[in-house]
Amino acid sequence: MTSAVIVDAVRTASGKGKPGGALSGVHPSEMLATVIRALVDRAGIDPALIDDVIAGCVSQVGDQSNNIARTAALLAGLPVTVPGTTVDRQCGSSQQAAHFAAQGVIAGAYDIAIAAGVESMSRVPMFSNGQGGHPHAGLDARFPSLPPQGIGAELICSRWGFDRDAVDAFAAASHSRAAAAQAGGVWDREIIPVTLPDGSPHTGDETVRPTTSVEGLAGLAPAFRSSGYGERYPEIDWKITAGNSSPLTDGASGMLIMSEDLAQRLDLTPRARFHSFAVIGSDPEIMLTGPIDAARKIMAKAGMTISDFDAYEVNEAFAPVPMAWAEDLGADPALLNPRGGAIALGHPLGASGTRLMTTMLHYLEDTGGRFGLQAICEAGGMANATIIERL
Repeated sequence: MTSAVIVDAVRTASGKGKPGGALSGVHPSEMLATVIRALVDRAGIDPALIDDVIAGCVSQVGDQSNNIARTAALLAGLPVTVPGTTVDRQCGSSQQAAHFAAQGVIAGAYDIAIAAGVESMSRVPMFSNGQGGHPHAGLDARFPSLPPQGIGAELICSRWGFDRDAVDAFAAASHSRAAAAQAGGVWDREIIPVTLPDGSPHTGDETVRPTTSVEGLAGLAPAFRSSGYGERYPEIDWKITAGNSSPLTDGASGMLIMSEDLAQRLDLTPRARFHSFAVIGSDPEIMLTGPIDAARKIMAKAGMTISDFDAYEVNEAFAPVPMAWAEDLGADPALLNPRGGAIALGHPLGASGTRLMTTMLHYLEDTGGRFGLQAICEAGGMANATIIERL
């Protein structure tokens, strides 16, 4: 069977997803085009060989409308013969893009594909693509008044028994790990510069706060207490704050994926092989527990156990998500998001999947690890899981 391999993986540094954030002056198409150009230029391939550009993006409206994958491919200077398509699987959109690209290679439909993702939450605010619409009444009848994701995070805290100190400690550790990686220069291989409107390069994650402490986080007020769901869920005692949640973020990321045989013919070095894939639906009420079942599903398919992995990346949409994942699966906390996660590095929705995989690949290379497992929770109650094998 044809193997699908990762030849390169890059990301932009994060920008705060609000007006005045470091990347707020950069059009999201240009952010994504920067990633695409970098992948092509670093590999030195003929861009006409690319069969498709598949990009994740959640809020496909305004600056991110009209198939941003195609727009960015053209902005990047790819030949007009290279198509592009935009994927929305909520927070797992670019992880799904990587699945589609790799599965296309394995099936023989593609020789080379770019899987990527982008989100400019400063220019296209979260939920803006849902304005003026609402779920079908039939969905309301089956799942009346589905709560927001923050309530799902609160329910995880209550049902797993995580107290406020525990979730704040996890958040502080995310910043500590990311700050140590930043100070140690370990991001240098994966971050590509984005040219800002003033001509300067943006190369440092703006969302990392090195001085974050449990004591400082303890002073933040719960973010969802006034949501009106307290009466419906009396077990909630309100622990989720802006500090133990992922921040609104701008960013882009991407991977160059091709068949292993073609990489060798082009004299390129395959860096990792896609080993296994899984996607699953989960309870849309609590919404954020899907990564647990997705990980179980993919390990069963692969014939592996949690002890077979040298790193796990589980998206830190909220601190209790990876905490519950690790507890249920018996994962080693030292190998979970070892360079920090989305609480520190940000969660640019459509870009997070390939951002996590880029970081996991570089960590495996830097530490000599072999297998990495990635899982990400998605709005509506879904999750993607991926196993990669470093080569």
